[in-house]
Amino acid sequence: MVLTVFFVVIMRYLFDWGRIDVQESALYLHATIFMLGAAYTFKYDEHVRVDIFYRPLSPRAKAWTNLMGGLLLLFPMMIFILVMSWDYVAVAWEMREGSREAGGLNGVWLLKGLILVFPGLVMIQGVGQMAGSCLTLLGWDKE
Repeated sequence: MVLTVFFVVIMRYLFDWGRIDVQESALYLHATIFMLGAAYTFKYDEHVRVDIFYRPLSPRAKAWTNLMGGLLLLFPMMIFILVMSWDYVAVAWEMREGSREAGGLNGVWLLKGLILVFPGLVMIQGVGQMAGSCLTLLGWDKE
């Protein structure tokens, strides 16, 4: 993605040449990386949080925080995204939506399909994290 953006900028500003399909590919790559990478980031506990409060907590308090965060924040938000985007994605798939720009990339419908994959993957990872939190609270964790 970085190379694509670099290429677009160099070609546009040094050679006064630009193509919509190349510009859109950078946007599509960014969206794909975010939507498919969110669950991976969640798995390795690399997502953003307020570590100033979380870091000093005991493993048991961290488990409670993760469990409640999953139940009260993560799952409601992912379900909201699924419900609110379902029709939007369905219409894009029905009409095999392409780019609105002349010369743009086809397959926007595939990218919009990732809007439904994103919450699905995050919820699967959330179940795993919450199961680990439950094991910690029950004293059955690895540590």
